[in-house]
Amino acid sequence: MDFNFSAEQNDLRELANKILTERVTNDSQKAAAATEHGLDLGLWKMLADSGIVGIGLPESVGGAGLGLLEAGVVLEEVGRATAPVPAFAVLVAGAALAHFGATAFLDGVAAGDRIITVALQEAGGNVYAPTTTAVATSDSLGAVTGEKVCVPAGTVASLFLVSTTDGVYAVASDAEGVTVQHQGTTSGITEALVTFAGASGTKVADVEGLAWLLDVATTAECVVMSGVCQRALALTAEYTKQRIQFDRQIASFQAVSQRAGDSYVNTEGVKLTAWQAMWRLSEGKAAAEQVASAKFWASDGGSQVLYAAQHLHGGVGVDRDYPLHRCFLWGKQLELSLGSTMPSLVRLGKLITAAPVA
Repeated sequence: MDFNFSAEQNDLRELANKILTERVTNDSQKAAAATEHGLDLGLWKMLADSGIVGIGLPESVGGAGLGLLEAGVVLEEVGRATAPVPAFAVLVAGAALAHFGATAFLDGVAAGDRIITVALQEAGGNVYAPTTTAVATSDSLGAVTGEKVCVPAGTVASLFLVSTTDGVYAVASDAEGVTVQHQGTTSGITEALVTFAGASGTKVADVEGLAWLLDVATTAECVVMSGVCQRALALTAEYTKQRIQFDRQIASFQAVSQRAGDSYVNTEGVKLTAWQAMWRLSEGKAAAEQVASAKFWASDGGSQVLYAAQHLHGGVGVDRDYPLHRCFLWGKQLELSLGSTMPSLVRLGKLITAAPVA
């Protein structure tokens, strides 16, 4: 079996990497952070013009008609660059609407003219074990009531895909009963606290569709974390080869090389489990266990990679003119989003014990 990416997928990775490497600089990051939303919308439009934003959307709405694997390639490169663009929000919401056959909500998304997002998280609970899930009535209006926190790109989105007690609803940001408030995050990219008070929405998926969306969103974050970890590891390798102490490169010290070696193993664990889950989802295979495993690695292994990178860089790691600090901030947010280490491990344990024994 060939586990390599296709030539087209590698070309997509090269294109995304080229654009992001050239456009995402320390100055551009600072400029984006100074904006109201913390996003580089000019870069987002450039990615849209290159066809990257619509890579997983149907051709009927201006997309490339590809799938989750191609969206994952883009997300990994966004993580590698810590690019302040609404890639996670748009690519996950777009993939869901395409999967649910609700393409009427996708007009203008591939062109970068509209931003859509997912509203899945709530205060005090994780998405797989919610405590106050938004309630959707069963009437024809599909009124949605509840509160979602840390909604990615929520302050600029025109449409929310909201997880509810009976599935997924599409709710316009300007619908009556929708209130959007800025919410600061560790990454510096503003998210949103969104309150729905009897807001009119359209049901686009049932509870099975919601389960699929949660798995896709969780896996997408794991793929982003893979890119973040790969960047942090590369920065660490380069720095420890250049840093001289006692007339030697610190990379030659046993303790340093062992710590870096552990980071390599953890980075590979994050990457391989994330892509295993994404591949299974793209093929329509059962993936709940693989998603939980990937999220555990992204949260636990990913945090170990980033802590080691900070440790081996010393004071340089917190220099705001050096890129590593952004990797750490992004990683911390990804670690805690959509279920952190222990909830993911508990979920995996329940899935394993519930499986029938042959």
